[in-house]
Formats: sequence, structure tokens, C-alpha cells
Amino acid sequence: MADCVVRDWQGKEAGKASLDLKVAKESSAADLVHRAVVRQLAHARQGTASTLTRAEVAGGGRKPYKQKGTGRARQGSIRTPLRPGGGVIFGPKPRSYNLAMNRKERRLALRTALMSRIDAITVVKDFGTSLEAPKTREITAALARLGIADGAKVLVVLDNPSEVVRLSVRNLAKVKLIAADQLNVFDLLHADHLLVGEAALAKIQEVYGDG
Repeated sequence: MADCVVRDWQGKEAGKASLDLKVAKESSAADLVHRAVVRQLAHARQGTASTLTRAEVAGGGRKPYKQKGTGRARQGSIRTPLRPGGGVIFGPKPRSYNLAMNRKERRLALRTALMSRIDAITVVKDFGTSLEAPKTREITAALARLGIADGAKVLVVLDNPSEVVRLSVRNLAKVKLIAADQLNVFDLLHADHLLVGEAALAKIQEVYGDG
């Protein structure tokens, strides 16, 4: 079990909150989290790179020049991989980069990554609920009140983000907003600070606390 500081929208301390998630053994945690990150990044690849072999390149049916008497190396096609515009030897073809990882491992890696960032977590009470219209500067001011420096990468985790909050955060390049039930290992490790809504913390405990 780990304790997190709870702050209100003005940045003042408003209590403590706890998070209790099962994590991987210390001996296997690094390998497990690493495999989860590699898997996530691999799944983000489109796998659409494609090149043509000499059999697929158009043209080249006629012999460029006669076999003998020119003093040059013999050539049977202008689409040979040895010439510009020819085919590609062992080039990429469309493929899937997906890696297998069972559900229990994925959830364990996620819990382990989250608990490893416990010192970077700040629980915010009523995050953005006072906003009546989308205002990016209000979010920027709130981050400053919470002690987050300009340029820091921030991951905001909310239970059910409102459209006003979504639109307010959208223009901030270093701030990412995700729902509590859509956590992923890469974002948890990539952010400098994690701002978690009070309701989102309870949702995380509910969704990921079953082991």
C-alpha cells in the first residue's frame, strides 16, 4: 500500500489517499515492464512499408543490349537490383509487428509501472469541475499551483473527463488526458508527473486491484 497527497483545485493539501495494487517481484519486474513497453510500441507500428522485387517492377522484359561484343557486363533486364530503378533485394513487405503477452502479465506490468511512479502521483480533488467553458490558461494556472514546472510532461488521469476539460487540455502539447480505465504502461513511465482525479484513483483500485 502506498499513500498519495491529495490537493484541491487551488493546489492546497486536502488530505491523503492510498493505493494498494499487487506488483511483480523485484527480480522480474524490470523484464516484465520492459516487455510490456516493447509490445505497446510494436503494436503502434503500421507495418505498411513495402518494396517491389525484380519480379514486381514494371518493364524490363527486353534485354538492354546484346550479350557479347559491348565490353560491358552481361545484363538481362533493366529491373535487376544492381541498377537504379530495379527491384529491391530482401526489402520490407507489409507485416504485423504484434507481440504476444497474456492478460495476467499485461495487468501485472501495468500495476507494477503505476506503483513504481507513486512518488510522481498527485491526487487532485475535483479536477476541472469548476470550469464552465474550455480555457487552456485555467489548466496551465492549475498546473503551476500544483507545483508542476513549465515544459514538464504531465499525464492527467480522470474517471470520466468532461468535454470542457478535454478541450481545455487539447492545446497543451506536454499534457495528455486519459480515462482511468485506459491506462497504459508507456504513458505512465513517459510522464514526469501524474495528476489523478480522486474519483479516478478509486476507479483504478476497482479495475486493477483484483489481481
